Amino acid sequence: MDFKKSQTIYMQIADFICENILSEKIKAGDKIQSVREMAASIQVNPNTVMRTYSYLQEQEIIFNKRGIGYFVSDDAAQKMKNIKKEEFIQSYLPELFKNMDLLGIDFGDLEKIYRKQSNGSH
Repeated sequence: MDFKKSQTIYMQIADFICENILSEKIKAGDKIQSVREMAASIQVNPNTVMRTYSYLQEQEIIFNKRGIGYFVSDDAAQKMKNIKKEEFIQSYLPELFKNMDLLGIDFGDLEKIYRKQSNGSH
């Protein structure tokens, strides 16, 4: 895993796990790697992975079965979508809108670009 300096490592690990949940590589009810397995596989300190897992538990994305391991919650994908949607609205849209205003791009232009992009990806 390649880490970026712009975001904490534990949040990058959380994003990686969440992307796997949203893309259904990891499904509801699936057991995820133990803290030690994850730490070894991505070469980080186990405390960093534990912080990630604690964060994901607080968000109710994963849960711990004591003595067995961590599992993906039944509604993890929907919860993750809600979190990511709110993050997108709060973090990315203000900058996008500002740049649209500065560059004279209106929503009609944006819709054309979106349609072109989404048609090309299907």
